[in-house]
Amino acid sequence: MWLSHGCAQVSSVSRRLLRAVVRRRKSHAASFMPEAAGFEGVRDRAGLQEFSVAHTERFWSCVARHRLDWISPFHTVLDCDLDRGKVRWFEGGKLNVSVNCLDRHAHSSPQKIALIWERDEPGSEVKVTYRQLLEMTCRAGNLLRRRGVKKGDTVTIYMPPCPLAVASMLACARIGATHNVVFAGFSAEALAERIRDAQSSTVITVNEGVRGGKVTCLKKTVDVAVQSCPTVRQVFVAMRTDTPVTMTTKDVAMEEEMKAEDTVCEPAAMGSEDVLFLLYTSGSTGKPKGLVHTQAGYLLYTSLTHKYVFDYCDGDVFGCVADIGWITGHSYSVYGPLANGGTTVLFESTPIYPDPGRYWEMVERLKISQFYGAPTAIRLLLKYGDQWVHKYDRSSLRTLGSVGEPINTEAWEWYHTVVGEGRCPVVDTWWQTETGGICIAPRPSESHAEIVPGMAMRPFFGIKPALMDSEGKEVTSSDASGALCISQPWPGMARSIHNDHQRFIDTYFKTYPGYFFTGDGAHRSKEGYYQITGRLDDVINVSGHRIGTAEIEDVVNQCCAVAESAVIGCSHRIKGQGVYAFVVLKQDVQDVDLTSQINNMVSDKIAKYACPDRIQFVQRLPKTRSGKIMRRVLRKVVERDLAGLGDLSTLDDPAAVQEIIQGHSDLCAKQQQP
Repeated sequence: MWLSHGCAQVSSVSRRLLRAVVRRRKSHAASFMPEAAGFEGVRDRAGLQEFSVAHTERFWSCVARHRLDWISPFHTVLDCDLDRGKVRWFEGGKLNVSVNCLDRHAHSSPQKIALIWERDEPGSEVKVTYRQLLEMTCRAGNLLRRRGVKKGDTVTIYMPPCPLAVASMLACARIGATHNVVFAGFSAEALAERIRDAQSSTVITVNEGVRGGKVTCLKKTVDVAVQSCPTVRQVFVAMRTDTPVTMTTKDVAMEEEMKAEDTVCEPAAMGSEDVLFLLYTSGSTGKPKGLVHTQAGYLLYTSLTHKYVFDYCDGDVFGCVADIGWITGHSYSVYGPLANGGTTVLFESTPIYPDPGRYWEMVERLKISQFYGAPTAIRLLLKYGDQWVHKYDRSSLRTLGSVGEPINTEAWEWYHTVVGEGRCPVVDTWWQTETGGICIAPRPSESHAEIVPGMAMRPFFGIKPALMDSEGKEVTSSDASGALCISQPWPGMARSIHNDHQRFIDTYFKTYPGYFFTGDGAHRSKEGYYQITGRLDDVINVSGHRIGTAEIEDVVNQCCAVAESAVIGCSHRIKGQGVYAFVVLKQDVQDVDLTSQINNMVSDKIAKYACPDRIQFVQRLPKTRSGKIMRRVLRKVVERDLAGLGDLSTLDDPAAVQEIIQGHSDLCAKQQQP
């Protein structure tokens, strides 16, 4: 009796101890992500990632129900077929993105700071509470509605980072319109092309932009652009400066009109797969493509990545210095932070205005917790020396991030050691406009987990990378390289290319059927970490801005003196990649002053960052017998890898290569002269 009773006692104790151990293990993951409490066998962050790809529907269903406020619940988690480019998440559900970003936080914490507008003028920041941003958004939404903007219409926003730009984006989301934000550095022609493709009837802009102490008349750019855009019937003009501008019959004084509007605006009930925004990115064909992002999946993914990649906590100040005209500004200056009820910085200036200490002075003054910038800027600031960093208190920083391109080891070490004082993890994030949010990054992972300089490393929840070989087969081994694909859908990914779904399929799903093709190459280490090795197509990544070589060539070829051209990416110490143009002139044309003329044309028609860093005038380009330009050969010449030129027998005129090699050598020698 005693023995059996004693055994029962021991067994009972053992069971209680076992349950306690299980609870502790679960609580470790659940304390990190509350939803993990319901995921069997998940004990840590690595386990969460494994669960998220093995049980995709259950993971995303649980997270979506917990983190988003729904007007009506979804009935289908996902309905996807990557072979056909079909991506649909949370069907049946209805919600409003602006409510998720504003109303719920304004209700619980109306005086909490939502935005800190870091104006170009140092020390003149403007703080906007959640209540104020909600009221601004509602006034803008009511104005758009009163002026005839309907659910499904597209509104083009051509503005620098500022609170009204964010309110305009959220106002579109509130009334069910689609926003199309165009980087305010684009030329009138580039803006017009995006307005026409998006079929916008409404444009929102400011009188002038201010950046780096320089003033640009954005209203004039819009005036020129809309002349070739017959769909545009109204242009809302806000005032960034006190400088008056000439108003046309289409123009509306935005801030004056907003004053008359109510501060309550009924939010539209939007389907999960209704379009939230278009964002144009360069393609290898030369025609920019308007990527389509939808409501619920995008918002959920940006919210989750913002929270867990950067370890964002309530009370932090998130400092993403990207322009709102790019996907980084959309996802990590606006939607991700605001969905999480965070405080986010809108940076209007440049890293070196009024001096190279601008970022770090801002960190000290605003008490920034997470800083997210581009490797281009880090490399630029590195050359100015450590003194500009040491001058300011950076003790508020907890996480440093890089975005836009792989960060080189030297810049990573400086960022970590000098800026972060060796205590802040550096998250080198890999993602694209097409992915909606961060896909590969060193975090989330255990706090003691290693971070390798210059590597994106670990896939985020729900992301399952794959490397493909030249025969289209998946490479399963470690310590291997290949074309980077993602083998299953995730909520944040783009849904289509506006007006051209076949191009969407051909670009991202046709090369490797059943996979999303990123266009990047990658290496997987023996530990299973991923390192991005660069673009595989004819797209150049200049200072984090992707630009198609064909788009630049199209402009260069418009010069009356140019017969043809070939543009490639080249290594650049500051920008990561620069633009190198080979130009063939028409007969009897001299290259006097053509360099300036070509650069001015590229600046006017695309943007300044797309201007060639070097232009080499050549007699002919290396071509195959079928007439295809051999850009591979040109890259090898510029990289000075003559041993890697390979077999040139397939060229129509192999002698052209020797002429180009000699011309490149002469150009380099000339530009090195004092």
